Amino acid sequence: MPVLCMISIRCLLLHQQYSVSVRSMFRRLFSTSLAPSNLHHRSYRNLQNAFTLPNPTLNLLSKTCPAARFQTIKAFRRFSCSYSQMGEARRPLSVPIPAVDKADRSELLRALEASLGSAFSSEPLCPNPSPLIIVISGPSGVGKDAVIKKLREAREGLHFVVTATSRAKRPDEVDGKDYYFVSKEEFLSMVERDELLEYALVYGDYKGIPKQQIREYMGKGYDIVLRVDIQGAQTLRRILGQSAIFIFLVAESEMAMVERLIDRKTESAESLLVRIATAREEVKHVRNFDYVVANAKGKLENAVEVVKSIIDAEKARVQQRRAVV
Repeated sequence: MPVLCMISIRCLLLHQQYSVSVRSMFRRLFSTSLAPSNLHHRSYRNLQNAFTLPNPTLNLLSKTCPAARFQTIKAFRRFSCSYSQMGEARRPLSVPIPAVDKADRSELLRALEASLGSAFSSEPLCPNPSPLIIVISGPSGVGKDAVIKKLREAREGLHFVVTATSRAKRPDEVDGKDYYFVSKEEFLSMVERDELLEYALVYGDYKGIPKQQIREYMGKGYDIVLRVDIQGAQTLRRILGQSAIFIFLVAESEMAMVERLIDRKTESAESLLVRIATAREEVKHVRNFDYVVANAKGKLENAVEVVKSIIDAEKARVQQRRAVV
């Protein structure tokens, strides 16, 4: 816009006798001159009327500076022309569309694309879901290991993180499959090197989750399953927040939970008493989880199906959880 016009407009805006409506009109014009598509059609009509109808402010401008009034009207005409051209460009083309029951699909598609002014995209409307971190926890005696074993058999695309522990290996356990068995000294070295996502001292032994294992498999597109105790779940909730799924497994009743602990025959009487008392307290932490799943005796398949359904529902979320380790 010419410098003379801009100076004249500025003088006009400082004049005490100009109308508020015209001042607002000019401000909208110059603030949108670089992006005329933002100007509302009603504002455009008001602006047009201001230049075509008698207006005391423009008369004042004409008296004080006739050349400025001429330059202002000339600038408006250029703006009006460009605004009209943009409106024409946005209007869909008028293309005849053949009868749907007679035209072949490709012909109909081309006509529809031409009429709408753009081609139809073949990109998926539902993008691939992000890899999930699924934290499974619960009190002792609820069958966490049984659910995870069955889930491993029933669903592909899951990586079950192998936890590192400093406790001694049981006769039926395999190193690298059930746990990574390390000494307490080795475990504490891993802590110092910040190699663990979380770790805790449980019943006198250390347990922790290696970070590298999670990063490697998430990079391959796998969902990550973490089997942790209640203390570990609390730590992971602080670290991961709402970016991970937290599932709480329970038995069908307290009695059933105690019977399972007794039937394991892996504890002394004193240790059994501690585990039962601890499990009673751990059940109260269910409110800190996203989902609760009952693993009733003889109904393991049902519990696994519920866990699978939770994963499927999370995959279909509009706002995906995105965990970063």
